Amino acid sequence: MAPFLAAVHGGRPTILREDFCGSGGVCRAWTRLGPRHRAIAVDLDARPLRSLRRSARVTVRRADVLRARDKADVISATNFPIGYWHTRRDLIRYLRHARACLRPAGVFVCDTYGGATAFTLGSVTRDHRLPDGRRIRYTWEQRRADPLTGMVLDILHFRVDRGGDVLQDVPEAFTYHWRLWSVPELRDAMDEAGFARTDVYSELADAVDSDGATYVRPVTDPAELEPSFILCIAARG
Repeated sequence: MAPFLAAVHGGRPTILREDFCGSGGVCRAWTRLGPRHRAIAVDLDARPLRSLRRSARVTVRRADVLRARDKADVISATNFPIGYWHTRRDLIRYLRHARACLRPAGVFVCDTYGGATAFTLGSVTRDHRLPDGRRIRYTWEQRRADPLTGMVLDILHFRVDRGGDVLQDVPEAFTYHWRLWSVPELRDAMDEAGFARTDVYSELADAVDSDGATYVRPVTDPAELEPSFILCIAARG
């Protein structure tokens, strides 16, 4: 994600602000891009912020994102936190605030999901293998979804096992009751908030080519999208 964000900016960004940062994975990755790169982690929850306080070149802000005043080249709100804003009025209020906190030529980036299964109930499970033989099983469940209001209830479950033995089981580790904003809704809101231009990206893997150069390519043809998709929307001040 960090190389992608730098590539979306298109210049030489050095300061990232991660809103709704949680454990601050994007902040950590950003500071690994180079010795001049530093990050600002903003979240209301003190627990995940504790470990970030030991991270070099990461400034921790325990605060409402609407009260964060730190200027940045890139403001990232990824892993779908844009859905915390349930009304268009609140969404535009946040977008205006984010725009005011961008440095010259800065960019704000958020993500959303959509497509044929956006309001379908059910779950998706993925496994991640660790070098020590442990398997982390991650399950994303969409328990409720209302296409008339755009409101969804999404739950994350985790299980850790090794050789068939369950080491840790954390059902309903995280619960999200949020508004699923469509791409046109987000772009319209960004326009009203005063952003000059928006671009949509579907392939974060485009961030690094075979020569190690960083680049990105926005989506211009809807035929490029999968039937169900996750997209990043970038808004430039």
